[in-house]
Order: sequence, then structure tokens, then C-alpha cells
Amino acid sequence: MTRRLERGTRLVVASHNAGKIREINDLIRPFGLTAVSAGELGISEPEETEATFAGNARLKALHSALASGLPALSDDSGLEVDALDGAPGIYSARWAGASKDFNYAMQRVEQELQSKFAADPGSRRANFTAALCLAWPDGETDVFEGKVFGHLVWPPRGDKGFGYDPMFLANGETLTFGEMDAEAKHAISHRARAFALFVSACLDGRDD
Repeated sequence: MTRRLERGTRLVVASHNAGKIREINDLIRPFGLTAVSAGELGISEPEETEATFAGNARLKALHSALASGLPALSDDSGLEVDALDGAPGIYSARWAGASKDFNYAMQRVEQELQSKFAADPGSRRANFTAALCLAWPDGETDVFEGKVFGHLVWPPRGDKGFGYDPMFLANGETLTFGEMDAEAKHAISHRARAFALFVSACLDGRDD
């Protein structure tokens, strides 16, 4: 049986990515959890050596849980592009380089698509995947995975969100993730879908 988090629990968000930390904090706040980031606790970022989103999420959550003595929630997520055989996938952050320049990363994705002559929406199908892992200091873990499907646009649109958001248009939407406000994105995003599974398994009711 999955272990549940009690209200008032201090939870480590196992990330140094400000955008992810902000989104996860927005999602957990209504459930009475107190969050602190791995960066605030001086916990290093482990090398991501697994071959899947779930594997890397588990690795990062365990690293923070063992280092802090607190339960830790990690996210490993990325963009998977059909025409690029699923790339950048688990390497989504690495495509942005050491400086985390996602304008460069988006340009690289677009260049790769152009080399495949992928111009129409049908040839530019993509999805975001998010794997959330809750880890405990005793080594117990649970992983929850969510996906959102759509296609890529060019040029990028919007300056909200982070990462590849400005070039991703979810199915049935008219605004990219980079144009949506946080509430609208949270309603349909890959992270929100993974989070809904996490809530059902691990959390008590919302404050509101």
C-alpha cells in the first residue's frame, strides 16, 4: 500500500530548476504541505544515469530523501518528438547546454525537424512526459507518470512557462504552453496529470 503524506509534512522538492520548483509548489500548496527545494538545503544534483523518465525521477528523489532525512518529490520530464524518434526525450535539458539556454534547445529541435522536412502539424507531433517520484528516507519509492500530446509550432509563441513550452501546442488548444497562464497550463499539463495520480495515492484533501 502506498504511504501517504500527512498535512503539515515538510517535503523536499528534488530539483534545482526554478520553473519546476514553482510549478510543483503551486500544485502541492493546497494540500497543506510545506516545501523546500534541494538547492535551499544545499543538496547536489545527482548525475542522471537512467534510461527512462521514471528511472531518473526515482534516482533524484532518493538522492534528496537520503541526504535530507525527509520525504522528497522529484520530477523528470521532457519533450518527445515523433519525427525525431522520441528525441530529445530524457536528454531534453541537455539539449539546452550547460547554460540551460532553451532558446538554443528549441532552435535545435526546429533544425532537426527541418532536416526531416517536417512542416505540417501531422509531421510535427510531440508529447511532454512527466514522471513524479515520491521517495522516503528508508528507500521506499512510488512513481506516477503523465503525458500530454500535441504538435510543435515555429516560431515559438509566448514568454510564460519554461523549457520548450513556447513551441508546444497541446491537442485541442489555440495557445501554446508559453502563452497560457499558469492555471490553464496546470489544468492539462503532463505534470498535472502525473500529479493527479500522486494526489490520489498519497495526499489528503485540498484546503479549498
